[in-house]
Amino acid sequence: MSAHSVKFNVLDRPEFYSELKKRINGYFKENNISKHANNTMRFKTVFMISLYFIPLTLMLTSTVSGLWPTILMWTLMGFGMSGIGLSIMHDANHDAYSKNRKVNNVLGFIIHIVGGSRKNWKIQHNVLHHSFTNVDDHDKDLEYPFLRMSSFQKRKGIHKYQAYYASILYALMTVYWSLAKDFEDLIVFNRMNLLSTQNLTFKKALMQIIFNKIWYFGLVLVLPLVFIDLPWYQIVIGFLLMHAICGLALALIFQSAHVIEETKVYKTDKSGSVENNWAIHQMNTTANFANNSVFFSWFIGGLNFQIEHHLFPNICHVHHKNISKIVKATANEFNVPYHEHKTFISVLQSHFSRLNSLGNGEDDQELPKVA
Repeated sequence: MSAHSVKFNVLDRPEFYSELKKRINGYFKENNISKHANNTMRFKTVFMISLYFIPLTLMLTSTVSGLWPTILMWTLMGFGMSGIGLSIMHDANHDAYSKNRKVNNVLGFIIHIVGGSRKNWKIQHNVLHHSFTNVDDHDKDLEYPFLRMSSFQKRKGIHKYQAYYASILYALMTVYWSLAKDFEDLIVFNRMNLLSTQNLTFKKALMQIIFNKIWYFGLVLVLPLVFIDLPWYQIVIGFLLMHAICGLALALIFQSAHVIEETKVYKTDKSGSVENNWAIHQMNTTANFANNSVFFSWFIGGLNFQIEHHLFPNICHVHHKNISKIVKATANEFNVPYHEHKTFISVLQSHFSRLNSLGNGEDDQELPKVA
């Protein structure tokens, strides 16, 4: 697989995205608004980082002690970790937080503070997922251990039960990333010649990952084991609880935007082509949900407006709600699908229903059209 082997159909209604970009640019120009962070976003940045570090500090200084108060601190850290991943580092690593690249680099580095790898994330998310959303064998977000996310993937016996055990795997996602997946991905990305997109060699990238993992586990696991006056296994349970909260939040938000009953998965033909224009492809493979829920949208970094994010990843998420009206109206005008669910519960039901269908092979005879 080559990261540059997918060819989108440039003749497929190019006027849709051309007109949409004109209208979106006009919105920001007419209202004299920056496409980047505003004071609301800056407040959220301070809030999410505090939600992660204040509980950690309270535990390490013994200001909070005892099993259940400590478990509460780990729980808050899990939500803080989720907020950092969904809001701050996500926008920063898309260069959407600020027009100043140094600001984006500093805030994007926060992914290391929650156990990830910035360069690996940018390859998997920016280069592969955003470029080739729901394209089988290209979008790494469709590749999940023990889960079948696409009709094009081989179905195994265990997949029959995936709708029931998927949540357990989602809860393990970030701890798996922290321990192993970044190393596995590095080998794959090196084989795909993608490290050069981040100005890295394999050796340099490996050294960076090892160094950042050492201080991450030292900060968030070793120091608590040393300074918190609890049995070691209770501290490890708290650490895993933090990761479980974050893993569930991230997986359910992102997978519910792409692997549901309405969205399509594509496979390239022998020439590497898919049937749609890139922008229309994004509309066919992406969905919004719970767009009227103010606090939910605030907390998850506006990623319930996933359509707007995929079409304009360099626009800070605090603007997604307002530009969604323009995107939806333009999609209707050009007869382009605009998938949306009114509630998060509704889209979760669709996601797990889709997992169930894929696990049982119910729609294997109704594969998406291949160009």
